[in-house]
Amino acid sequence: MENKVFTSPKKKGRIAVLLSGRGSNFMAIHDAILAGKINAEIVLVFSNKKDARGLQIAKERGLETLFLDPKDFPSREEYDKRIVEELKKRDVDLVCLAGYMRILTPYFVNQYRNRIMNIHPALLPSFPGLHAQKQALDYGVKFSGATVHFVTEEVDAGPIIIQAVVPVFQYDTEETLSARILEQEHKIYPEAIKLFFEGKLEVRGRKVYIRE
Repeated sequence: MENKVFTSPKKKGRIAVLLSGRGSNFMAIHDAILAGKINAEIVLVFSNKKDARGLQIAKERGLETLFLDPKDFPSREEYDKRIVEELKKRDVDLVCLAGYMRILTPYFVNQYRNRIMNIHPALLPSFPGLHAQKQALDYGVKFSGATVHFVTEEVDAGPIIIQAVVPVFQYDTEETLSARILEQEHKIYPEAIKLFFEGKLEVRGRKVYIRE
């Protein structure tokens, strides 16, 4: 993977959020922006689900939203090409996946190499994919957590930006562990985005270095 240092734009950065559900991480990102912690603005909230709660919340917050039905496109790549077209229309600097339940095609990843972030409810590379919290409980680990990473063609395998550790208690359920992990997600995702727009993230191979 090529080295990459993002140089902060003089203007505010431009973010697109892709989501499929409730949008809690989207709200955490937007709240951090409103609080002045991130020098950026959300220029688009996109969903593949027409009735996604996060899309409705974005509308209530006065943000531009867009829904495209995957069934209207002949292939995953054609769908992603249309999304990329919409992102480029809006001069997007960073794409943030916030519970977006589709795997991005190589075309999409290559168009925004080292400019797509995702949050995963586990300490990657452990427990990638769906139901990460249940995977952790079933395996019997004593610690789990959350990971913000850059997106690559391989699912949940991109360079790691920030992680937060969450203890796993012996009587945890998937719901109780998920709730504690989510609290940390809402902290570290905005922090990773803040570092990105401050120009402090450098990718070398599969490592992310945070520049002083």
